[in-house]
Order: sequence, then C-alpha cells, then structure tokens
Amino acid sequence: MFYTISKLFWLVAAPSNLIALLTVAGALLCVTKWARRGRELLFAAAALYLLCAPGPLGILLTLALENRFQRVHADIAPPDGVIVLGGAMDDSMVEARGALVLGPAGSRMTEAVALSRRFPEAKMVFTGGSADLLGNGRGITEAEAARRLFEALGVPPGRFVYEDRSRNTWENAVFTRDIVQPKPGERWLLVTSAIHMPRSMGIFRQAGFDVVAWPAHYFTNGHVGQAFALNRQASDGLILVDAAAREWIGLVVYWATGKSAALFPAP
Repeated sequence: MFYTISKLFWLVAAPSNLIALLTVAGALLCVTKWARRGRELLFAAAALYLLCAPGPLGILLTLALENRFQRVHADIAPPDGVIVLGGAMDDSMVEARGALVLGPAGSRMTEAVALSRRFPEAKMVFTGGSADLLGNGRGITEAEAARRLFEALGVPPGRFVYEDRSRNTWENAVFTRDIVQPKPGERWLLVTSAIHMPRSMGIFRQAGFDVVAWPAHYFTNGHVGQAFALNRQASDGLILVDAAAREWIGLVVYWATGKSAALFPAP
C-alpha cells in the first residue's frame, strides 16, 4: 500500500507535473466566470516554472543532498561487502528493444563493476525488483537486467547476489539485510546516487544495517556557483527539481512513517 500511494502521490506532487496541472487548470478557468482565479493559477504556474526551470532552485536543493555524504578515502581497506541499489536501468527496454539501457544514474552500474574487480574478496549484492505499479509481475526485474549487463561487461556469473523483490529503498534495505545477514563489525559499502544517499543511509540504519556511503552519480559539481550559471536548458532544470523534490519529500515521509533513523541523516 505504501508503495502504491507514494507512486500515485508523486504523479501530482512532482514539480513539473504540478506546473502543468496549474497551467491547464488556469487556462480552463479563464473561460469561465472564475477567470480571475484562472489568471492567478497561470501566474503561479509561470512563477514556479521560472524558479524551477532556468532558475537556481534545482541546483540549490540538490547541492545540500549531494554534499551530505562524501565518498570515503580512495585507499580504504577492502570491505566485507558492497550493496548496489537499483534505479539505474530501464528494465522495460530489455524486453521491448532487447537492449540493456542505462538511465542517468548509470554510473552506479559501472562503479559496481569496478568495485567487484577492485575488491575481489568482497561480497557483491545488487538489489532491485520491478517498478510495475500494478504488481502484476509482467516483464523482467531490474535485478535480472543488471545480471545481464554485468555478465555482458565481463563479470563472472555468480559474482553478484541478486535481490529481486524490492520496489523501494525500504524494501532494498530489509530484503538485502535478510539475505546477507551482516555480522557485527562487518563493513559494507552502499552504492547509489549522491542525491539519494541521505535517504538511503537513514533507511538502512533504521533497518539495522550500518553501511558506508559510496556515492556513484552526481548532478552537481559541489559548488553553489553552479546554481547561477546561464548555460542550462529549461528541461534540465525541471528534471533536477523533480529529482531533488522527490528526495526531500521522501526524507520527510520515510522519517514520519518510522522508516528512516533521522529526518536528514548525517555522516
């Protein structure tokens, strides 16, 4: 139920969708006796668009998330294991096109391959099921798509353990914990996008699985000056605001529902 509600809520709450809804509602009201309300909605949509698309909001919201957890030092001791979160592949394309398609967070997958070779004794786990909202089980899971990708990149079969039931980060943490059963004193790296790392760390801690952050994908360069650069497309700004808003809302919701150890987890 939590998964379904969160997906439906996001259809309305995503800033880009909200701008579109405000625009359509305002335009429709403009041809009725509530034309004044319609103009107000159109003004609100325009102001929100300017703030989110060419404006600095997306960069500023993302910087705070991506700078929260830094990658540990390059010469770290070999970890006991590495956990790679799903969300980097379009599993629907495997069946539709027969292609292994990486999304914007594809560096999670290349980093996973690099870590599997760098630490040959570490246990490697990929966690990601199906994003099918209806839960009817059609299509392959992201874990299966990841397995095909890793093997195509030369990773030996059996190098990774695949968890294929999870649909969100809470399930990633719980199902992976149950599979690997981490022992006290073990050191596990968590590979995900930097923007997603604060929420992921809070969730894994709440699930009783203490992990070390290993961010593998960034939207920002880490400096606030990027927010005021003039070389961005409006569509890039909307994509970034959507991604950041999803994480900030997720931080609040997961903490409020007892699925995160802190409102804004820290190192």
